[in-house]
Amino acid sequence: MVSTRTPGLTRPRGRFTGRSRTPAQTIATETSSRPGRPPRGFSVRPFPRQRGESTFPPTHDRLNPAKLASMRSVQLFGCLIAAGWAGAFPLVSDLDNQRVWGLIAAPAYLLAGLLCLTLPRRFAAHAAAAVALVGAVLAPLGLLALHGRHQSEVMVVERSAHLLLTTGDAYLPHPAVVTDYNPYLPAMALFGLPRQLLGDSTAFARVAGDARIWFALTFFACLLAAWRLLRPSRDRAPLLPLAVLTASPLIALALAVGGVDLPLIGVCCLAMALAERDRTVGAGLVLALACSLKWTAWPALPVAVLLLWRLYGRRPAARTALIGVGVSAAVIVPSVLTQADALVEQVVRFPLGMTAIRTPAGSPLPGKVLAGFGPTGHSISMALMTVALIGVAIWLLARPPVSAIAAADLLAAGLAIAFMLAPAGRFGYLALPAVLVIWPRLAARRWSSRLPVPPLGRVPDEPEPALPRG
Repeated sequence: MVSTRTPGLTRPRGRFTGRSRTPAQTIATETSSRPGRPPRGFSVRPFPRQRGESTFPPTHDRLNPAKLASMRSVQLFGCLIAAGWAGAFPLVSDLDNQRVWGLIAAPAYLLAGLLCLTLPRRFAAHAAAAVALVGAVLAPLGLLALHGRHQSEVMVVERSAHLLLTTGDAYLPHPAVVTDYNPYLPAMALFGLPRQLLGDSTAFARVAGDARIWFALTFFACLLAAWRLLRPSRDRAPLLPLAVLTASPLIALALAVGGVDLPLIGVCCLAMALAERDRTVGAGLVLALACSLKWTAWPALPVAVLLLWRLYGRRPAARTALIGVGVSAAVIVPSVLTQADALVEQVVRFPLGMTAIRTPAGSPLPGKVLAGFGPTGHSISMALMTVALIGVAIWLLARPPVSAIAAADLLAAGLAIAFMLAPAGRFGYLALPAVLVIWPRLAARRWSSRLPVPPLGRVPDEPEPALPRG
């Protein structure tokens, strides 16, 4: 049979041809009855779906962190919460340094809240952050450093540096009192070296050699580097968010009286940012530093390695894992060979409350409450912590992270569970998971843990109906 249809032209269809509508025409007419939705079978994706991407179309965050933080009500509420937090320490704390911090910081937070209300919006946030930073961080830190007052962990770090320089080992062989224990890995002694170099004969040496100063500088440097790696554009500086975070009671109290966990917080944030940007060597070195400071940072290594594997493949992940494990082993193994018993006793057993001398970390967290019921409660606490961490590990393997935010969330979840259920702990330990959740989102300026997919072309809000060709 010979066709009379002209090649390249479609035959008109519709009411005058006696033909029913085509599927394309049926779909096109259905769009009017379903406004705002693409028709069934219609796709506006410019490229195939990638692994790890949601099946739903990407949407913009309605409550962007930057927009939320710019609201006066949010700023005032934060200042009032901070003032109440600081004002409680002179009433409930039995530590002199914490009471001094509360007496200085509480009025500063109230003044910052007043500035948020009275000053023009353009200057209010910066002025309030400056007042809170001076009143909650610089003033109490300077006062305590000049008088040589600090929590015991600062003295432990500075003493470990002295032991490392004089004996080659960072641990006392036979600890007799609680301050003889060093619950940190050998790399933590690096922050005590300025004290050994500068001494404490002058006011400048007492302040500049204080380990808290170097804890803070490492914390700031790591967070600024993570911001630079994760920021979507260069139109926003990190100084105001960093000042607000530092002036918050979460960081200000730790920085003023101790601050030993601040370097760990910074390097964990930086490691996740480096992994997302495929900086394998840098990520490996930063992870090695984290794993050489405290053993609680060891979960950061598999999380970052899985992030690299998910985004870039096996070779970058293996390279980072080898660097992290190799460098940290080079730092830790010498102490294991020379002081294995002291290392296990002080670094592992002492923080878990398994030694004759109890750790001073006695905040009433669930694990500590259970451990207070004796050996049975201690065993239950350890069992619950182990089961919970196994669950987090299964979650990590089942849903590997696809961004620095997702990786930081997984690490924060695991650490928060461990700190809550450990037989001994402090509320201050929760600053690490809190900053892991907050800072990557502030830097990336989004709430979602999924990487945004840049469109190749404009996607219309509502697809236009397909017209018959004639």
